[in-house]
Amino acid sequence: MLSTRDLVLCALFAALLGGLGMAPPIPLGFLPVPVTAQTLGVMLAGTILGAKRGGIAALLFVLLVAAGLPLLAGGRGGIGVLMGPTGGFVLSWPVAAFVTGWLAERFATNANPIRLFAVSVVGGILVVYAGGIPWLWLVAGLPVEKAVFGSLAFVPGDLIKAGIAAVAAAGVRRAGILPIHT
Repeated sequence: MLSTRDLVLCALFAALLGGLGMAPPIPLGFLPVPVTAQTLGVMLAGTILGAKRGGIAALLFVLLVAAGLPLLAGGRGGIGVLMGPTGGFVLSWPVAAFVTGWLAERFATNANPIRLFAVSVVGGILVVYAGGIPWLWLVAGLPVEKAVFGSLAFVPGDLIKAGIAAVAAAGVRRAGILPIHT
């Protein structure tokens, strides 16, 4: 059972994901998937809220998008977007936030930004790519090599986002504002 505090934190981080969608997407000419800031929110949800609350926050966000709210970068939303080429990436966000949080709860229990960076990379990048690349291949009909190698264009930006998430989470943990375990 989630406490009122937990529900508020989940809603707050779902709103953070939506707020990060306000940054305009950067289209790439060779893939139907734009560069966005929203995976930063997925990493923050996991590293700051932990597995359960982080996963619920991202799930709430995805449900709001499915309901048609234009919360994705570029003001997109709805089932059609989730079933399109970018859908696998977005649908992986609850799992990615959960995995990031689970790893953070086990391997980054202190405010060590290096460990928080590592769990952000595994949960917030590898899990998202594991959901998004096969979806992109199947839905967009791209050759698997193009889906994989095209997605490598996102790695530098995602590593920067993982670094930002790690530093932010370390700061929150040092301040003792939100304990990851509740």
